[in-house]
Amino acid sequence: MDLTQGTAEEKNKRAKKMMLWFGIVSLIMGFAGWTSAYIVSSKRDDWISDLELPQAFFISTAIIILSSITYFIAKKYVSRNDQKMGTIFLLVTLVLGISFIVLQFNGFSQMLENGYYFTGPTSNIKMSYVFLIAAVHIAHVVAGLISLLVVLVQQMRGKYMPGDMLGMELGATFWHFLDFLWVYLILFMYFVK
Repeated sequence: MDLTQGTAEEKNKRAKKMMLWFGIVSLIMGFAGWTSAYIVSSKRDDWISDLELPQAFFISTAIIILSSITYFIAKKYVSRNDQKMGTIFLLVTLVLGISFIVLQFNGFSQMLENGYYFTGPTSNIKMSYVFLIAAVHIAHVVAGLISLLVVLVQQMRGKYMPGDMLGMELGATFWHFLDFLWVYLILFMYFVK
C-alpha cells in the first residue's frame, strides 16, 4: 500500500493512527523495561517472594476489563447511529475508569497498612516496583480518561457518525491498550514471585 496516495483526509487519518501506534509502542517499551528490571531484581537476597498483591488490584482489574467492554459497546452504538446509547455507554466507561483509579489508590492504602512503602527504611525493592508500575499505569489511565472526556464531549456535540468516528476509534484503541496493559501487569506481578 502506498501511503502517499489518497485524499488529504485519508492521509490525515493514517497519520493520526500511526502516531497513536508509535505512542503505544513506546509505552510498551517503557513497561517492558520496568518488568525486565523487576525480573532481574527478583534475584536479590532482600526480594519478598511471598508478597500478596492487594485485593483492590484484582477488583480494579475486573473494572477496567468491564470498561473496555462498555467502550466497545459505545462504539458499536455510534456506528449504528444510536447516539443516545453511545453517549450512555461512554459515560459508563468514564465512571468505570474513575472507579479503576480509586480502587488502585485503595490498593496502595492496603499496601501501606501492611507496612509496605515505596521508599524509606521499611521499603522493599519489590514493593517499590509494584508501586512504580501501578502508579505509572495510573498516570496513563488519567491520560486515557482525558482522551475519553474529549471523545464524550465530541459525541455529545454530534461529531461522530457512522463512517466518521476517527476520534472515537483512536480513543477506544488507547483505552483497550491500557486495559490489556494492566491485565498483563497484574498477571506479571502475580506470577513472577
